[in-house]
Amino acid sequence: MFDKAVGRRSFLQYAGAGAAGIALVAAGCSKDRGYDNPTMNGATLDFKDDTGVLNYAYALEQLEAAFYVKVASAPPSSFTAAQKAYFQDIQFHEIAHRELFKAALTTSAIGSLEVDFSSIDFTNAGSVLSTAMAFEDLGVAAYNGAGSRLKDGNFLLLAGKIVSVEARHAAYVRDMISNGSFADLNSLASLGANNSAGLDAALTPDKVLNVAKTYIKTKINVINL
Repeated sequence: MFDKAVGRRSFLQYAGAGAAGIALVAAGCSKDRGYDNPTMNGATLDFKDDTGVLNYAYALEQLEAAFYVKVASAPPSSFTAAQKAYFQDIQFHEIAHRELFKAALTTSAIGSLEVDFSSIDFTNAGSVLSTAMAFEDLGVAAYNGAGSRLKDGNFLLLAGKIVSVEARHAAYVRDMISNGSFADLNSLASLGANNSAGLDAALTPDKVLNVAKTYIKTKINVINL
């Protein structure tokens, strides 16, 4: 499907080019794909206002960025050249998303989260792809479920732009696993998610964080949800 007139890599570059450019300026990614200000005593997400919602998205983007940086730095040996290139692209998209939220939050941003990917076999293509699928599906459902909590239209616009790119990631990764399955939501079925009405899933923050905590060592406190 994507391999013909418009290559998949070109498609992903088009989807994330604007955000990636911002990230390179804001974060100085050429120096280091990590970041400072570690969270020492846990992180609190207070959903009483937009700041809590943005920090929630920021936490999830930290998780995704950390995953893709790890994959891109040492991809499974069985990955094709095209797969390696695509994961490099997605890596920079996720770094861009992470840095956009950090910049929007300024001094209100939570610190950097400590992740735990010990359950993932990064040498196995199947493990990497299935985890990428789960992260992308979860991310899309998280944005869809939290968007209604945002009061500032500018923040809602930002989230809407990012979730559209995340949905492209989800479709691409799922199609790599099983061609033509780009719109399935099997990875979220246990959470009650489905798209039988032709719409992407929407999950509340408590359900999303309950899944994400498997990969996050930093304690996350949620209040006013």
